[in-house]
Amino acid sequence: MPKSLSKSSPTSSQNPSQNHRAAFLSLLVLTMIWGYNWVVMKIGIAYASALDFAAMRLVLGALSLFLALIALRKPLRPKAVPGTILLGLMQNTATVGLITWALVNGGAGKTAVLNYTMPFWLLLFSWIFLKETLRRSQWLSVGMAVTGLLLVLMPLDLSSGLGSKIIAVGAGICWAISAVLARVLQRDQQLDLLSMSAWQMLFGSIPLAIAAWMLPTQPIVWSPTFIAALLYNAVPAAAIAWLLWFYALNNLPVGTAGLSTLAAPVIGVLAAWLQLGERPSGVEGLGMVLILVALTINAVQTIQTERQAKNQAKLSA
Repeated sequence: MPKSLSKSSPTSSQNPSQNHRAAFLSLLVLTMIWGYNWVVMKIGIAYASALDFAAMRLVLGALSLFLALIALRKPLRPKAVPGTILLGLMQNTATVGLITWALVNGGAGKTAVLNYTMPFWLLLFSWIFLKETLRRSQWLSVGMAVTGLLLVLMPLDLSSGLGSKIIAVGAGICWAISAVLARVLQRDQQLDLLSMSAWQMLFGSIPLAIAAWMLPTQPIVWSPTFIAALLYNAVPAAAIAWLLWFYALNNLPVGTAGLSTLAAPVIGVLAAWLQLGERPSGVEGLGMVLILVALTINAVQTIQTERQAKNQAKLSA
């Protein structure tokens, strides 16, 4: 989830209430797209290796974002190229690569929840590297998340797909590192978020594409199902989803938008249960609930912080 890529404030001819309604609708569509994509990715890697699927979805996703840039008449020239390359390596090469790898032997729902532990790693990294202060409620959410994480990782024995779970957590950690990098990049200069997203996705796809070309992998089965899964990742889950996200960020507080996207892993769990028959054990289910509750506490704290900052700004004006 790209909470860290969130600075923009364009004008609009609509009134604020209309903007808010449209923004919440865009978030609803966005969370459904991203939530269901966990099932789509799980289906896609049944027809291709994880490496091939990850590389192709990123290349096509980057292409769709560049087409969106052209359609919106935004500048194509990249800025902060070294930092954008590093961001692409972490957010796409590492994060997407690990997510896809985790899905090979792991369930779509569990992988989604474990990957969404990203906000807690981000809290810790921001505390360590950016010297940001953590409030008591944030420490509470971290504690709940760690407890839930342990329950999901170690239900009753260590043989139940532990490797894929650890890889999914690793993807969340890489996502958090990329969020810190994005904050540093945006702190140094103002960047167009859609352009940065397109370029970092393109840069991140290159190592995966080279590896997929050089390493022996299973042949791709070009079935209609696989093509549909690939196109879903390229168009709705990339271009359309990013545009919806940026629109929501333009018209809602960051914390409010972030809170709404927490529905994505819930949708992922439910869709995997209904379509793929992935029913979590009781202990795993309890762990997932703890993680989702902790995510909600963290997001609510973000909203409260935003409101306090806004009120202080009004008083000082």
